[in-house]
Amino acid sequence: MTVIAFADSRAFAGRLARAIRAPLRLLREHRFPDGESLVRVDPRAARHAVVVRTLDRPDAKLFEVMLAADALRRAGARQVTLVAPYLPYMRQDKVFEPGEPVSQRVLGAMLAQAFDRVLTIEAHLHRVRTLREAIPCRARSISAAPALARWMRTHAREALVVGPDAESAPWVRQIGRAAGLKWTVGRKERLGDRTVRVHLEGLPAARRAVVIDDIASSGATLAGAAKALLKHGIAEIDAIVVHAIFAPGAQQLIRRAGVRRMLSCDTIAHPTNAIRCAPLIARALEGSS
Repeated sequence: MTVIAFADSRAFAGRLARAIRAPLRLLREHRFPDGESLVRVDPRAARHAVVVRTLDRPDAKLFEVMLAADALRRAGARQVTLVAPYLPYMRQDKVFEPGEPVSQRVLGAMLAQAFDRVLTIEAHLHRVRTLREAIPCRARSISAAPALARWMRTHAREALVVGPDAESAPWVRQIGRAAGLKWTVGRKERLGDRTVRVHLEGLPAARRAVVIDDIASSGATLAGAAKALLKHGIAEIDAIVVHAIFAPGAQQLIRRAGVRRMLSCDTIAHPTNAIRCAPLIARALEGSS
């Protein structure tokens, strides 16, 4: 098994390669004057190549990932796995308004054609239960809960674990139980793209709370949860997200709402990265070898 990395995901790929004791090779990338991309792989491709690239800002990256899969197979790879710590286009899983595509299925068909296996962390799934329903190959969304619970046990031993909405309930429960902490889940009311109200009821007594969510984009959900906690008298509020997308102004919105510290997993490179997820991917890869 050889880990093949794009330059923008080299740090994560390096941690993964060390975890599975595999060699790490970088793809060579070239951009033509007209904007087209070319990728080159080591012609001595491994029998099992693991391509690593996180897919935030995905449109340009996705086609280059497809080119890499083709190049590796032409170089002799028998099995090609994609490790995309963050996987985009999962939210659009049905036609919400007439004339729209089902983006999840479009991406899924494309990746399943190019790769034997797709691994990601906490895919944003709503109306499908497993990633394999969206990507018809050996696809798996790996829970970040074990890594989050480990961080909580070390750094937030007496904190209340808070999920902002019903979607977060299963893994907030898992994190709370694994870390031996109290947990609660709010009810989210979306008032606009950047305005969210979170309702918390029957809150356990706590001095400190950690709000946990899978994605922070606009920051509105985390800000809404922080405001609700402040109303309940909890003054020490931290927030953790798996995928640190953070649109412009999002972090300022979150901090103004009362969050003192913002942390994230390393699925998308960001200054808030504090929790490493490569070991989670490593276990999945080693379990399949």
